[in-house]
Amino acid sequence: MINNEGNTMSINDSPAIASQSPAEPVQMSRRRLLLGSAGAMASVSLLGLSPLAKAAEPKTLPDYVRWKNANDMIVHSANTIETQRGAVGSGVVTASDKLYVRNNLPAPDANIVADRDAWKITFEGVNSPQSLTLGDLKKIGVETVTTVLQCSGNGRAYYEHGPGGTQWGTGAAGCLIWTGVPLREVVAKLGGVKPGMNYITSTGGETLPEGLDPNTIMVERSVPVKALDQALLAWDMNDEPMPLAHGGPLRMVVPGYFGVNNVKYVDRVAFTEGQSDAKIQASGYRIRPIGEKGAPDQPSMWEMSVKSWVTAPLTTASQGKNLIYGVAFGGMNAVSKVEVSADGGETWKKARFLGPDMGRYAWRPFVVSMDLSAGDHRIVSRATDTDGNTQPPTRTENERGYGNTSWKDHGVTVTVS
Repeated sequence: MINNEGNTMSINDSPAIASQSPAEPVQMSRRRLLLGSAGAMASVSLLGLSPLAKAAEPKTLPDYVRWKNANDMIVHSANTIETQRGAVGSGVVTASDKLYVRNNLPAPDANIVADRDAWKITFEGVNSPQSLTLGDLKKIGVETVTTVLQCSGNGRAYYEHGPGGTQWGTGAAGCLIWTGVPLREVVAKLGGVKPGMNYITSTGGETLPEGLDPNTIMVERSVPVKALDQALLAWDMNDEPMPLAHGGPLRMVVPGYFGVNNVKYVDRVAFTEGQSDAKIQASGYRIRPIGEKGAPDQPSMWEMSVKSWVTAPLTTASQGKNLIYGVAFGGMNAVSKVEVSADGGETWKKARFLGPDMGRYAWRPFVVSMDLSAGDHRIVSRATDTDGNTQPPTRTENERGYGNTSWKDHGVTVTVS
């Protein structure tokens, strides 16, 4: 069947998903240094079309993500769980127990992470095609990269035409540390890419229900072959074995690309001449005019653009000096600066970055001190990347509500007293 994102899933909003190992995740000292303090940050619920409206009653986390911090999460469905806007704190890295969840299909049974090194992945479209285990991959090479992971529909709740799908505010995003083998090193080991191959096509290892055309439901995404330079087959997330909920034992990570291209439970990587015929690629996740159906000739949700939003304060503040916090990233480029306005964009003040710079694909927490008078203030932020691209004031209207980077949409109205 088809889910409300316009993509496919076998069991809509089903809580009967494989349970997460109780040992995952365990906090580690390196992460404690990077995560910052989220507890001091204000939080607000982001449900429905009013992104700042507080939910009356929190929903219970499904069993497979019971290890997450329920107070920091918004449960839209069993397969779509959002991070509270104020929960990311001022650290660079998003804690695993605060990271959003977006599954196109229910997670496989937890037995796939019982013996992680035995997981097999098939490589095609190379000069020496073969299957390797995760254990084999670990012997080829290892690299760590910090990237923003963001759902294509992050910011959908702000679209006025009411696109179908999960009404994400800002919480379908996080910044993670991934460790794995660079895909380019695996390809070199397998004799290189065959001539004429234009795409990297990754296939997820979810169990598909019988009686359905696999192309209508399978998670298989193609990205341009130029992504080989940065693509990673990751087995660790935030210095821990990849949680089942986030793609363990092995996930394709394509830095700078929207989350759908970071295929979970990846068991096949093929270099192909054309894009996948799977529905999720051929017509899903396409930027299309309102009212039109998806088609292969429409822009695909591949590379992310520059974006930012405020994380505190969100609803109220005291008169006088206030510290305004937020996060910003450049997508395919590093973010170079962030400006903040407390009057809806009439005047701007440059913010400063917090914490270490963890590379071009990571986000940068920011802060600025502003003197706020009594009354309502519309607080917005806009980021600029190293290529000079600046976050736009308005969104690109499209049927599915994808790729919203509007700084006007992502602002908050704060009452100062």
